[in-house]
Amino acid sequence: MFFKEPENTKEIYWTRHVKEKMRYYGLSESRLKRILRNPQRKEIGIVPKTIALMQTTNTKKQTEIWLMYQPASPASSADGSAGKQKTKRKVMISAWCYPGISPKGEPIPIPEDIIKELRLNKVRPIKRNLPPTA
Repeated sequence: MFFKEPENTKEIYWTRHVKEKMRYYGLSESRLKRILRNPQRKEIGIVPKTIALMQTTNTKKQTEIWLMYQPASPASSADGSAGKQKTKRKVMISAWCYPGISPKGEPIPIPEDIIKELRLNKVRPIKRNLPPTA
């Protein structure tokens, strides 16, 4: 299957990790942008200062697609003033599929392989939401 890698824009920065997960789960750039624009649920992310968004898929097997991003501050202009910018740049950190329906208001169900990769990339997670390290 052909995978078109997303390109960075003024509004969205795609990390290497999220690109790998898009390829692994077969998610497209437009699908993740749709989740970003119109999430069915919004939770606090596992990593500090992140937000996790979710949409369900309309298939027989009920699955959820999650997207974790971090809002970044707008880049300042050449004269040093940030100006009035309505949109902040968003850094896409990770995306994954959860088989089933996750409970609302509880820690986000993140697959163990994604947690390991986040730890390897030295992303500091919030310890209260992580399962114990083996």
